Amino acid sequence: MKKVTVGPDSVTPEQVIAVARHGARVELSEAALAAMRASRSIVDSIERDERAVYGVSTGFGALANTFIEPARRAELQHALIRSHSAGMGDAMPTEVVRAMMLLRIRSLAMGRSGVRPLVAQSLVELLNADVTPWVPRHGSLGASGDLAPLAHCALVLLGEGWVRTADGRRIPGAEALAAAGLSPIALASKEGLALINGTDGMLGMLLLAIADARHLFTMADVTAALAVEAMLGSDRPFLPELHEIRPHPGQAASAANIHRLLAGSSIMDSHRDDLTHAVQDAYSMRCAPQVAGAARDTLEFAVQVAARELVSVVDNPVVLPDGRVESTGNFHGAPLGFAADYLAIAASEVGSISERRVDRLLDVARSRELPAFLSPDPGVNSGLMIAQYTAAGVVAENRRLSVPASTDSIPTSGMQEDHVSMGWSAAHKLRTVLANLSHLLSVELLAACRGLQLRAPLTPSPAGAIAVRRIAEVAGEPGPDEFLAPILEHSRALLVGTELRTEIEAAIGTLA
Repeated sequence: MKKVTVGPDSVTPEQVIAVARHGARVELSEAALAAMRASRSIVDSIERDERAVYGVSTGFGALANTFIEPARRAELQHALIRSHSAGMGDAMPTEVVRAMMLLRIRSLAMGRSGVRPLVAQSLVELLNADVTPWVPRHGSLGASGDLAPLAHCALVLLGEGWVRTADGRRIPGAEALAAAGLSPIALASKEGLALINGTDGMLGMLLLAIADARHLFTMADVTAALAVEAMLGSDRPFLPELHEIRPHPGQAASAANIHRLLAGSSIMDSHRDDLTHAVQDAYSMRCAPQVAGAARDTLEFAVQVAARELVSVVDNPVVLPDGRVESTGNFHGAPLGFAADYLAIAASEVGSISERRVDRLLDVARSRELPAFLSPDPGVNSGLMIAQYTAAGVVAENRRLSVPASTDSIPTSGMQEDHVSMGWSAAHKLRTVLANLSHLLSVELLAACRGLQLRAPLTPSPAGAIAVRRIAEVAGEPGPDEFLAPILEHSRALLVGTELRTEIEAAIGTLA
């Protein structure tokens, strides 16, 4: 996707990803420009009639009852952006800021914010010039949306604030605009408020997380299948008829993936009719589809919430087509905060059960005759012992991060904003949980492939053979201990990238 056209009918999740991660160019449709001109004419009429309307002719938050003289209303908008650019901490990733900017453009383009097309077009120009505002980590409570993060974006439009360069440096906004051949803009009434009153940061992070979770949950089925195969597990718990009788869609999809991934394995065939083999596998093996499947269903809930938010007018006040300007609570981030917290819990559990399979693979008492810690020469060598330590530490961190942010609230703005969503924090920690999940699955990928190698001369499934070959490109064959961190990084690159999955799907069919 090279170009994204933003109209008054919103954008798609795929378009957000294209702009945030792949640098797609942005343009405004003629319909969006017309919608913005129409809503701006209503704000202009309020100005002429000198009506008291929140954010147009009054102050903000606890100052909502303070009337602002017409001569000072433009000053009010600039002061709002400067005062609300009060974030602290490290800069947010470029992809999050770009997603946030596109989503604010989307909101303005719906024609319910009362801004001139110039304002939205100026944000478009920042994106297309690859000018990324420096947005600090801390500042949003998910109350009136993501006020501080969006203010840091808006401040650059004024030729102020900070910009993050491609190499991570922080430079003045005026310098970045000049280098890009762009000029600062001056805001009119209502426009400053419209630039910052939205859930765009929360929604942007949730959309990015959804894309990551969708891939990781599929790869969790891959690593689970490899681990089951390496531990001489049974493929019978993954038969489709066993999941038809408990019709959770995610569970059925995960079981079907694992069953297909295990097909064609001489390792699985080697013990299929062995009466001395375990009657039942451990939960971490047998219940993999139930856990990963529940996570898939949780993901679909988050997808639905994000889809609704993408077509929502999230501003305050909003300009209605009949000329009314009404205050709303649509900026409150509770729907996104709940979804992000729920998905973080699910992703944490996918990682937790993965670590349990790693522990079984390494334990000589439970791994069904694999050597201790998957080392051919345990004792002098420790094999993957400490890789499991790392995984255990990551699981513990994910459990801490799974405590919901959205159950917290700290009153602000002189008790005007007396219940906040913490949706920004929920979405931010969700992304951390997913990054941690990628580490956990990469440990399982390495451990399972080592286990499959140690089952030679038995040969793994076609999917297993592909995974072993790709891991062996860096890890080689099991042998004496070596510097393990680069091998784990290689495993993670395989897991989060698309090449390994694409190669496996080419051999066995598309995975859900």
